[in-house]
Amino acid sequence: MIGIVDYGMGNLHSVSKALERLELDYVLTDDVEKLKQTDGLLLPGVGAFPDAMKTLNEMGLTDFLRDWADSGRPLLGICLGMQLLFEESEEHGETEGLKLLPGRVERFLGHTANGETYKVPHMGWNKLTFQKPDHKLLQDVEEGHVYFVHSYVVKHKDENVLIASSEYDVTVPAVVGRDNVMGTQFHPEKSSHVGMAILRNFGELVTQGGESRE
Repeated sequence: MIGIVDYGMGNLHSVSKALERLELDYVLTDDVEKLKQTDGLLLPGVGAFPDAMKTLNEMGLTDFLRDWADSGRPLLGICLGMQLLFEESEEHGETEGLKLLPGRVERFLGHTANGETYKVPHMGWNKLTFQKPDHKLLQDVEEGHVYFVHSYVVKHKDENVLIASSEYDVTVPAVVGRDNVMGTQFHPEKSSHVGMAILRNFGELVTQGGESRE
């Protein structure tokens, strides 16, 4: 069973429908006790980093997510949810994140080193490049195009967390992870067969984890 963390800032309908298409059992809730009964968590996110962290703190979900990560069960952050996994963000001032992965979230500059401008937010389809093609999230997944919508990008401090990337003036960490904590900057639920394959692989990880705990 997958728990979708409902803290009011995720694309919950699209994520839920994607899991239904994959025939993956899930529960959508903000109830910590119900989330504790699941085998894996999805942390979606759309909006501003400080607003998200404020909400997680107020709902008592911050410590819960950190404890969950320590438990070894799978956790997948999506878009803003991925950024929240890192140490801090500069969005609207400095804000502390969940500190599950090493790195900082910074805004796209909007211009290249030679002064040419590019659009912010980064919105649309970009191709993935795999740094770790054998990673469990990428099993039987092609280096296809996925759908991004974001104005801020993760500056990771450890190359080992980079699973796949994309290019948008700078290298964009597109899939990240360390042990059971993983994230996608793009929206897998909106990324056609490539995104669905990644969600399917996450579902398999969750199922395996559930079986190992029985």
